[in-house]
Formats: sequence, structure tokens, C-alpha cells
Amino acid sequence: MQRIVYNIQLMNFMRFFENATGAKARDCFLEKSGMLVFVVKEGEIGKAIGRGGSNIRKLEGNLKRKIKIVEFNPEVTEFARNLIMPLRAEGIELREGVLYIKGEDTKVRGMLIGRDSQNLKNYEEIIKRYFNIEKIRVI
Repeated sequence: MQRIVYNIQLMNFMRFFENATGAKARDCFLEKSGMLVFVVKEGEIGKAIGRGGSNIRKLEGNLKRKIKIVEFNPEVTEFARNLIMPLRAEGIELREGVLYIKGEDTKVRGMLIGRDSQNLKNYEEIIKRYFNIEKIRVI
């Protein structure tokens, strides 16, 4: 588990997000791809996304960045399921510090891993912010 540190820019993004959506942001960070990721408290995902995704479109327009909203869950498997949305996993389980994600088919597995394992590395980095895991394996 990493120590989370915010800079002024991220704090401003969080304040803007909370004012625009009415949902409480638990965390905010920039992915390597430049996408802005907001982690919201449990049960606040609907409020954060808005009707038909209206809040996401509004935020993306105002912040001029791609945005992803993830609902936090204290259970690592459920948090991972929320993180990989809209992709679906047949099963997610934690065994001996390794998080195993079982993809439905080769297309889903390919999207989970990404080119040069970039998506997998991003997911791993995000999950390690909150949970003690060694790595993620896609099976």
C-alpha cells in the first residue's frame, strides 16, 4: 500500500469534481496515459456519473481530459471489478498476494492486458494504492 500525496492541481480537480457532481471523491490521480481517475465513496457512483453520463461529459469538456470514475470498495476483488469496468471478468480472486482476473474470452483478456502490458501495469499500480498485493495475473 502506497502513501498517497496530493499536489495543488489534484486537490483543485477533486474540489471541482465534488462541486460539479455532488459526489464525494475519495481519491484523484493522473494515469500515465493522461486520463484523470476519480475514486468515489461507496454508493456514490450513480451521482458521480450523472444521468446518461452527463456529468462525465461535462467534466471532460471543462477539464479538457479523459475521465474515469471508479467506485471504491474495501474488498480488493470488488474494487478490481469496479476498476476494470466496462470489461467483465468471470471471476476475480486473491491468492497468496496475487490477484487473479479470469477474462471471459481472449478479446477481454487482451483488453485487460493491453499493448506491452500497459493496462495491466496501470491496474496494478492503482490497486496497490489501496491494497497490499504483489501483482495481477490475467487468466
